[in-house]
Amino acid sequence: MKALIVYYSRSGTTKKMAELIAEEARGAGLEIDLLSVSEVKPEQLLDYEGIIIGSPTYYGTLAAELKELLDKSISFHGKLDGKIGAAFSSAANIAGGNESTILSILEAMLIHGMIIQGDPKGDHYGPVAIRQIDQRCETNCKRFAQRFAKLVKEKRS
Repeated sequence: MKALIVYYSRSGTTKKMAELIAEEARGAGLEIDLLSVSEVKPEQLLDYEGIIIGSPTYYGTLAAELKELLDKSISFHGKLDGKIGAAFSSAANIAGGNESTILSILEAMLIHGMIIQGDPKGDHYGPVAIRQIDQRCETNCKRFAQRFAKLVKEKRS
């Protein structure tokens, strides 16, 4: 069971979240490739059963580098159908657009036909960091990774 975590990070917060999520998902039994968006070509998305995308929040939406990856993924529209998807974000402040950033990523995943799971506890759409990774964020990242790993494994069986 192989999953990809692809992220963009300028200040380092989103990268740290990606590393935390990757570590927890590996502990839950997934093989994880953790890559910066600059290291990923759109066709590589086809190689994974699960894909997590992490972005800082810029004007209430995802980083342009990640948007470009998603825009280029149109060349294999329909081939991500049934794969597990998820997203996370970091923002400078509360109500700074973190949920709309996650939702913009999830919208693209849904158009591809990917399976998305919300969370009735904590960060409902995906984990968010506000300025830094605090205990709340760390707890939500770990829960997110465990739930993602469980869903990938359940889909496979």
